[in-house]
Amino acid sequence: MDDMSVKAFIFDWAGTMVDHGCCAPVLALQTVFADEGVAITDEDARADMGKAKDAHIRAILAKPRVADQWTAVKGTPATDNDVSRLFSAVGPLMQAAAAQCSALIPGAVDLVETLRARGVKIGSSTGYTRDMMRDILPLAKNQGYAPDFTVCAGETSEGRPAPFMIWKNLIELGVWPTSSCVKVDDAPVGIVAGRNAGCWTIGVAASGNEIGLSLEAYTQLDQAERETRLQTARSVLKAAGAHYVVDSVADIPALLDELDQRIRAGEMPAQI
Repeated sequence: MDDMSVKAFIFDWAGTMVDHGCCAPVLALQTVFADEGVAITDEDARADMGKAKDAHIRAILAKPRVADQWTAVKGTPATDNDVSRLFSAVGPLMQAAAAQCSALIPGAVDLVETLRARGVKIGSSTGYTRDMMRDILPLAKNQGYAPDFTVCAGETSEGRPAPFMIWKNLIELGVWPTSSCVKVDDAPVGIVAGRNAGCWTIGVAASGNEIGLSLEAYTQLDQAERETRLQTARSVLKAAGAHYVVDSVADIPALLDELDQRIRAGEMPAQI
């Protein structure tokens, strides 16, 4: 690797490198709300995916339909204490669901091996807390994926869309400038964080939250339905500011030479 090439990739976890369809958070959030007598839809759970889970819970409770249902069941609107209680309850559920949905996205290991062969450092960030990641980190390692550094929710003063989780990765990896680094995420808020950090950004459409299907369910879609869903997901990620959108991380190796060329040419991702 030279000084004018890609130096680091920062990957999201669920929906990007593991858990095709980003299913674990949905399972956990629907369960914790159901335990309170409040039903939330798949769409309710996915709309703010990528945020730290306490902020995610707060966003769900702010949805008018959910807020009305909560008040009808509980007799009063949700409070900060309710957010804290739900966050405490969702932790063990999230840990269990994440362990259950821990399979790596096909192509993830090959991509990391390609990057390491080019001297690129591997960082990661997630909306999961360290406790929620406790099982998934060794499970991912057993499948061949162990990033050089991982930042979890709560380990910076703000989560996404703030750039701090990315910057913490780059500080610990000893990598700069940010214009030589790439953020990969399946959620719009993660793409915005990458732009805010001054990095190149790649959105992943097929494996992520925007389509929200397990690998098995995704592969069973007929071609027309799959393409319709892909076009919608691609549009959402492009609208968030992604420099590139791919179906999954398996498609990223084909972009590496072009990224190197753009960096060598002095292009600045923040200005594009």
